[in-house]
Amino acid sequence: MNRRLTACCAAALAVLATPVLAQESLRFGQTVRGDLSEGDAQAPSGGSREDAYTVSTREGQRIEITLRSQDFDAVLDVAAAADPAAVLWSDDDSLAGEEGVGDARVRFTSPGGALIVRVRAFEAESTGAYALTLTERPPAPRAPRPSTIRLGQTVEGQLGDRDPEAEDGAPYDAFRLRLRQGDRMLATLTSDAFDPVLRVGEGVGDAFVELAFNDDDGMGLNSRLVFEAPRDAEYVVRAQSLSQGQGDYVLTLAAAPPQAPAAEAVIGQSYEGELTAVEGLDEAGRPVDLWRFSGAAGQRVRIDMSSDDFDTFLELLDPEGGPLAEDDDGQGEGTNSRITFTLETDGVHQFRARAFAPGGQGAYTLALSEAEPERAAEPLAFGARVEGSIDEADPADEEGRGYDSFVFSGVEGQRVQAILRSGDFDAFLRVGSAEGEFSDLASDDDGLGQGTDSRLNFTLPNDGDYVLRVSPLAPDTDGLYALELIDRGPKPAPGSLIVGARVRGTLTEADDAAADGSWFDAYEIEARADEPLRIVMASNAFDAFVVVGRQKDDGGFEVLGSDDDSLSDTHARLDWEPPSDGTYVIRAGSFGPQEAGTYVLTVDPAPKP
Repeated sequence: MNRRLTACCAAALAVLATPVLAQESLRFGQTVRGDLSEGDAQAPSGGSREDAYTVSTREGQRIEITLRSQDFDAVLDVAAAADPAAVLWSDDDSLAGEEGVGDARVRFTSPGGALIVRVRAFEAESTGAYALTLTERPPAPRAPRPSTIRLGQTVEGQLGDRDPEAEDGAPYDAFRLRLRQGDRMLATLTSDAFDPVLRVGEGVGDAFVELAFNDDDGMGLNSRLVFEAPRDAEYVVRAQSLSQGQGDYVLTLAAAPPQAPAAEAVIGQSYEGELTAVEGLDEAGRPVDLWRFSGAAGQRVRIDMSSDDFDTFLELLDPEGGPLAEDDDGQGEGTNSRITFTLETDGVHQFRARAFAPGGQGAYTLALSEAEPERAAEPLAFGARVEGSIDEADPADEEGRGYDSFVFSGVEGQRVQAILRSGDFDAFLRVGSAEGEFSDLASDDDGLGQGTDSRLNFTLPNDGDYVLRVSPLAPDTDGLYALELIDRGPKPAPGSLIVGARVRGTLTEADDAAADGSWFDAYEIEARADEPLRIVMASNAFDAFVVVGRQKDDGGFEVLGSDDDSLSDTHARLDWEPPSDGTYVIRAGSFGPQEAGTYVLTVDPAPKP
């Protein structure tokens, strides 16, 4: 990468070019001019090329960073040097429009310490020249006392540089109004100049305690929320931009219709209903009907909602009003909803019937029924092969697919493989914990690579019992199937590799697998911060993909760099500089899932620039 540095002030300062991922020092008042090129490292967050810089800051310092480019859609990421994988601030198009299409800007108040600024493109393959500017902003002006507003009032305002700013640097205008306990307010914020955000809270001294928030109303970028006052008090409404944008806006506060009381529903009955904006709105300003029914612990209920007027949405609540389940299109193809759930407690439960989008209104049909109790899962041993069938007698999941369940026991870190074959339907496999209502931890449709059969590879996260669900991919389908469960043993330990060495290996289904089903071999290396490396992986059997990172204490893997085709269409080359002395892991794998064959991996000192 080539970089030129010019100062915003009279004196110019030089920045030395370093290999990829070197974090050059960036100073306030400077503009760095550089290039993203194919030789640069790939960003862990998105796979695009990136340049990285470090900035020394003090606590409370107000900072602005701008990134401009005429060659690519600019993206800025800022992280703490102590935890570079966790992005604290990010921006894509804050300077889009008249100021520069695709340019980025972040404004924030620093927590102090060293920060990492990453320059990258929105499109992974984009490269080109850029200008990066770091500026210290003056202390924020004291926020003025919020203006007074009342329900039924509309205010036209403008956000600009002279307005107070939120913690993320976004300007805002504040308004205060007094509400009584139970008052319901409908607030809408619209703007053609920026992405609006609505915040409602209370002012405690100079602090703002947020009670409600809305970004998008579901039909665009404008904001809309319903707020019910928890007590008699003076509240604050903030009209704010999402990404530090500025410009004109319109804020309207209106009295929201009271929430209609819950209608009584009886298990085994069907009902006709209609959503209208005058009967009640939820916290996001959407028309909603509330229903209630009595149920018992262990009872399995099914709620179906259908409409020709809108895309339906269901939410099931427990007797205390807490969420239990929700569904959008669970009846399979189309936009109708279905929840099937085994109740956990006795008592009166509620469910909300609404449209998926805020503007949805019209007639709907509702049915509440008792579903067949969930059939106990059959024990399945490793190495076993069972044959079965899906038919009308089987229970159905939320999307109307019949299924059979099998339970097996395993230990943390154990790798299991399940293979499902059927000549009658497109096979679908899911695995989940045996505790509580079934929720899949992993699934597979066509992983066997031989048509529509499934192969699911999964590493158990804990000791305990797990459930395999066997079903067709499509609802209302039946037929015969065969299922196998295989113990693939513990995760392979990484091999050892020294800098300057070459290793020949082979990917097979016995190797470790990434989340996308691609296999890889792992190698540990000892590396130094001042010794950049070049990692090359070549294979004529598959599309090579190399990743470098380190193992985390919680068992996860932190990706520090990766490459797919930098050497050629199918060979990988990664130039990488370790952020510190230590042990790192190189994963030599395939770009696509289920790809096998031989490869050659070399790790050498990077060529000097």
